[in-house]
Amino acid sequence: MAPEYTFTFARLQDIAQDEIIAHMSDPRVSEHLPLLTFEWDRHSLAEFIAAKEAYWRRDGLGHWAILCNGAYAGWGGFQKEGDEWDFGLVLKPEFFGLGGRIFKKAIEFARTDERITYVTFLLPLSRTRLGGLARLGARFVGEVEFEGIRFLKYRLDTQ
Repeated sequence: MAPEYTFTFARLQDIAQDEIIAHMSDPRVSEHLPLLTFEWDRHSLAEFIAAKEAYWRRDGLGHWAILCNGAYAGWGGFQKEGDEWDFGLVLKPEFFGLGGRIFKKAIEFARTDERITYVTFLLPLSRTRLGGLARLGARFVGEVEFEGIRFLKYRLDTQ
C-alpha cells in the first residue's frame, strides 16, 4: 500500500529559519539552482523571505512553504514575471520524488484563479528528466536567458 501524503501551503516566515537554511545549503538542492551563488545564513534568508513577501503584497500571490503531512518539504509557488506567472518548486532531497504530486496540487489552485491563464517554468539545463512535464500537459517553448543563465522554458495552459 502506497503511503498517504497530505500537502498544505503555509508562509515561509512561519518555518524555522534553521530548517530553510539547511534545505537551501544542501548541495543536492543547489546543483539544480544555477542562480544560487551565495551562502545561506540568517541574513540571506531574511532578504529572501522579504523579497517573497513583497511579491505577495504586490501581486496577491507568491511562493509558499510546502508542508507534507505537516513537515516542511520545501517551497514553491507562483511568481509574476512581467505578464507571466512563473511556477517554481524547490524541495528538500527527501521529498524529491513528490514533486509531481505537489505540482498537481498547485496547478489545481492555479486553475481556480482567473488571473492565471497559463504558467511558465524555467528549468536549469541540468534537469534531464522532463517527461513528467509533457505528461502534465506542459509544452516546451525554447531556451531563454534569465540573469545571464540559460534555462529551458515550458508553458502549461491552466484555463
